[in-house]
Amino acid sequence: MTRYTRRTRRTLQVTGVGVAALLALSACSSGSDSSSKKDSSSSSSKDSAKKVTGTVTVFAAASLKESFTTLGKDFEKAHPGTKVTFSFGGSDTLAASITGGAPADVFAAASPKTMAIVTDKKDAAGTPSTFVRNQLEIATLPGNPDKVSSLKDLTKSGLKVVLCDKTVPCGAAAQKALDASKLKLTPVSYEQDVKSALTKVELKEADAAVVYKTDVKAAGSKVEGVEFPESANAINDYPIALLKDAPNAEAAKEFIALVQSPEGQKVLTAAGFLKP
Repeated sequence: MTRYTRRTRRTLQVTGVGVAALLALSACSSGSDSSSKKDSSSSSSKDSAKKVTGTVTVFAAASLKESFTTLGKDFEKAHPGTKVTFSFGGSDTLAASITGGAPADVFAAASPKTMAIVTDKKDAAGTPSTFVRNQLEIATLPGNPDKVSSLKDLTKSGLKVVLCDKTVPCGAAAQKALDASKLKLTPVSYEQDVKSALTKVELKEADAAVVYKTDVKAAGSKVEGVEFPESANAINDYPIALLKDAPNAEAAKEFIALVQSPEGQKVLTAAGFLKP
């Protein structure tokens, strides 16, 4: 073998190693870039999905006022450029407004029955889901001067008792508890939502009212709560739903996600709601 041949072979070997190294480096770089682009694209897509703006209009049962107001502020903080507006009231009244064409994004009702008013009219997008439950409690004047200790005590002569109207969830639940106990009670007034019933006691216009535990807790020292065992048989499930003609559906979905998230559930349980 000539010196020229040996030199040529050695040169080709070195060149081959160099090309192989370059190809390997190129492949790694390409894979890294591809992976980087994929991760970047995935991250960008994820961020884009969560980026919402505009107003979210929520119709919610009166008993949700304190906790939803807190969640609304949390939502606005997490999503700059958004604003959450609420309409609180009796679930039946809110449902009627929705089926009547009132613009709203989300409906949170205090019972499946009142949610059905909306779903039966095909005004909900998808199937509503239960996010919390609530239990009744008797609200009395501070210090409980009338010594109310049971549901039966509300039937005492001369005691001024207020109930929610039977068409709203808190009233339907109270009536269910009374029926199960075979008690007859004639209130001094029927109120259109639970907050109105509680206010009667706070203003000392009534001696007692059957409301939710969450409302007694929210009232603080303005009333005193009395638990009664019959309330265990009249617990209300609270469903929430995205509305079919929601003006801001994407933001509405994010608000519902917050309500159902561990963070949202923490706010709700702190307010006295039961887990679904």
